[in-house]
Amino acid sequence: MPATRSKLEQVLNSEVHLLSAAVALGATSVRTPSPSEERLCTDSARSYDASTLAWLKQQIREGNDPLGEAFLRLRSPAVRRQTGSTYTPIVIVRAMVDWARGRGAPPDRILDPGVGSGRFLLAAAKAFPEAELIGIDVDPLATMIARANIAAMGMADRANVLCGDFRSLSLPASRGRTLYIGNPPYVRHHHLEASWKKWLAEQAAKLGCSASQLAGLHVHFFLATILQSSPADYGCFITAAEWLDVNYGSLLRELFLKDLGGQSLTVLEPTAQAFSDAATTAVVATFEIGSQPKRIRVRRVSRVDEIAPLNSGRPLHRERFESQARWSHLTRRSSPPPPGYIELGELCRVHRGQVTGANRVWIAGPHSVDLPASVLFRTVTKARELFAAAGVLADVSTLRDVIDLPADLSVFEGEDRKRIEGFLRFAKNAGADAGYVAANRRVWWSVGLRSPAPILATYMARRTPAFVVNRVSARHINIAHGLYPREPMSDHLLERLAGYLSRETSLHDGRTYAGGLTKFEPREMERILVPSPEVLLST
Repeated sequence: MPATRSKLEQVLNSEVHLLSAAVALGATSVRTPSPSEERLCTDSARSYDASTLAWLKQQIREGNDPLGEAFLRLRSPAVRRQTGSTYTPIVIVRAMVDWARGRGAPPDRILDPGVGSGRFLLAAAKAFPEAELIGIDVDPLATMIARANIAAMGMADRANVLCGDFRSLSLPASRGRTLYIGNPPYVRHHHLEASWKKWLAEQAAKLGCSASQLAGLHVHFFLATILQSSPADYGCFITAAEWLDVNYGSLLRELFLKDLGGQSLTVLEPTAQAFSDAATTAVVATFEIGSQPKRIRVRRVSRVDEIAPLNSGRPLHRERFESQARWSHLTRRSSPPPPGYIELGELCRVHRGQVTGANRVWIAGPHSVDLPASVLFRTVTKARELFAAAGVLADVSTLRDVIDLPADLSVFEGEDRKRIEGFLRFAKNAGADAGYVAANRRVWWSVGLRSPAPILATYMARRTPAFVVNRVSARHINIAHGLYPREPMSDHLLERLAGYLSRETSLHDGRTYAGGLTKFEPREMERILVPSPEVLLST
């Protein structure tokens, strides 16, 4: 309120006054101030009357953060950017704490690795009144403010605030679970020391991962959390959302699926203004160390007050994350599917067929009549073959063969080996070894056809795609997509699914180009809504 803000500006109008207020509120009663904090205390010269202190304490106990607000006002965003000091709105803090409260057994201790003024630590402390509290931050003024807030709440006896770097923290073993919660500092790689970049690479390598030198500090903190934690520990962090897509976020995406045990992702649009001094998307990531959930929940919101509850997003199969290099698009459905419907990607992986690089060579013809049958595979090579199938591919007589040689040619002997060597001479003369596709294969002569897909689909035409049940186990090249069920499906269910997709898929589900040509990329096809298997089988 204006009156409150005006009074704050009067009583906390400099960093010296802010520090003095922290000391007067009992900051030094929270164990054990560091030398850098003690040096700061020598500057705390202002005294506060009892009524002002009582007013500040009341504000803190009502859930406000007067000291933190003063800190943000007194230090410009440009100055705070050096340490990544951006404080989180309380509505987001509460949503994250509520998520933690719903995760079974309460934590034995709560740790905020970038504690700031202590917003997360205090909110979590109220939710878990028996838990030990640990906060850490590199800024001694911030840690003094956190100490003051803890003391004002009467929680000094179960708290420990440390002035230092979370990456250097060494925690004793806990008898129970540890909750990691907070807003890891966002500092770009330009401001990180070379020694810490080396630390990131070395620690990631121990987990079997590679790390980019361009990763920001929040990536370091996720890795440090894994190194500090034990199985069944859990947590909830809010960070900038860029790691979902950028190349240097690949380490965090890999950790999220493996050691971190990612549970959900909730993305806040820039319009949500998650942080008052930073116009950026943000993402809340929840995790439970060592878990491997079959599905990960995702959601995207346009307003901060829509963020709760964090476990209400759409459940997507983890393989969809494992198979994709970037994740933001997985969060972009504007509304949840209607009851009984799911995204096709929850049932099937969608893969475009293999690129041959030279159809005139690798599609069989007069130049390949002598090749052994073991290297010839009946394959859908034209979209019209699927349009003509009328929903079920049951006849291979109209299909052509694709030549797919193994990488190791030593398996062939005698006449078969001579014929293959003769074919390879023809292929070289035709330039099949010199193109971009061949140059990026393990060996240039092995096309590498995918295994037969139970359902085949066209993906580019001036009409909706054809979805065809593949009863003859035909292969497909890049004129079609293959739908591979994530779990076994009966023939009856495959027919129901293909039939529904053929009837109900709209051109609006793809992207339309000039001239009316519509294209469905694999990820776009995976976002088509379909009835659940139970509904498909019951209709």
